[in-house]
Amino acid sequence: MDLYQVEVTSTARKEIRALPGNMRQRIIDLLKELRSSPRPHNTKLMDMSELRGEVSSNIELYRIRVDSWRVVYAIEEELNLLTVLAVRKRPPYQYDDLRELIDELMGNEE
Repeated sequence: MDLYQVEVTSTARKEIRALPGNMRQRIIDLLKELRSSPRPHNTKLMDMSELRGEVSSNIELYRIRVDSWRVVYAIEEELNLLTVLAVRKRPPYQYDDLRELIDELMGNEE
């Protein structure tokens, strides 16, 4: 199986830097693992139905749990590309800014 290229958006990079040291290392280790296995058993496919007109149909959005943290990432299968969009603590985070995260993925940063 081909390795996926892992990219991290500027938003996610800031969030990773702000994590406590042990959690930061766990997230970094997870990102290394996702290169060869981008859909481990504990990932959840996120519902993008309300964004489908704005987002290419070949992009899948996932989240994966690491303790009380969630890593939100997109997979573009055709490019073997995995892009980390956010690293957020749950609860109370509800992914209300999903549209902004997708805009950043698509290169529409303001």
